[in-house]
Amino acid sequence: MAEHVSAIFIYKCITFHVSLGMPLIAHDSYKAPWFLPNGHIQTIYPVLCRKVSIALKPRIFTIIMADGDFIDLDYYDKQSGKTLIVSHGLEGNSSRAYILGMARAFLAEGWNVVAWNYRGCSGRSNNTIKFYHSGCTEDLGEVVNFAANIGGVTQIALAGFSLGGNVVLKYLGNTAMVNQKITHAVAISVPLDLHQGCRRLSESSNYLYEMRFLRTLKQKIRDKAVLFPELDLRHLAHIHDLQKFDDYYTAPLHGFADALDYYRSCSSLFVLDEIKIPTLIINAKNDPFLPESCFPHSALADHHYIFLETPAHGGHVGFTAIDPEGRYWSETRALQFVE
Repeated sequence: MAEHVSAIFIYKCITFHVSLGMPLIAHDSYKAPWFLPNGHIQTIYPVLCRKVSIALKPRIFTIIMADGDFIDLDYYDKQSGKTLIVSHGLEGNSSRAYILGMARAFLAEGWNVVAWNYRGCSGRSNNTIKFYHSGCTEDLGEVVNFAANIGGVTQIALAGFSLGGNVVLKYLGNTAMVNQKITHAVAISVPLDLHQGCRRLSESSNYLYEMRFLRTLKQKIRDKAVLFPELDLRHLAHIHDLQKFDDYYTAPLHGFADALDYYRSCSSLFVLDEIKIPTLIINAKNDPFLPESCFPHSALADHHYIFLETPAHGGHVGFTAIDPEGRYWSETRALQFVE
């Protein structure tokens, strides 16, 4: 028995390259399918082609916030003591395939799952003039407290994609906020540096992605102006990139001076040193959204809690895998790390 336990421990150390002061995962365990040859295709394919169904129907809960606003979430109840909380990306929601895929993988291993929607992302407009942003850690904190107060839950893990990954890391970096039941976190395709990430997204090669985001964000502002006529819609016609949108709307509506102030205040890159929870960051080197600053190898080389894995392939929130259970590589990887 002792030999068996020792073998498992050695295997885990080799797999994760967990040597003291060296939490960089140097090996490349993800191999993209042959028909997905580059980062753009690896990003687009899951959006267009992946369908995920979950047999267990979620219970819909609404959390009422202190400011009178609300958050809607889907709670998949396995009557477990372990709960995963999943945070979606920019203009996503709890029914996106990447959210359902991660939920299904953890449900199969006996976890409860909470998939929450940011303000205004659940299909109905929220009650206040603000909506959500890359640093909405207070809202995540409310969701964590909701999950922690369910009877019998003793362990909580966090998973976040893209913007949601930044929210998770920013939350963990505020050590006074972190719930004591949180044991692990996984952040996937994370724009750790919001300013440089925004500049990268505005490059010509990413034009279609940026326009897609801007189309739905602008519509949110138009919808919100029906309830809050003080919103100035004249800017919308002149906004052609996300930084301008953040300058005119995201920043002022959420208490920041401008887009640069928002990026400085909310980039998780600047709070990584404060994180004291075992955390796995997975950023693909061919992610079309992520600049070099989102691969802080030297800064994390001596971190005792954060493990940085940078596969050569995967795209942005991609990591497609040909798996008989329908799991993507990132879902299997998250389970390995958390369990």
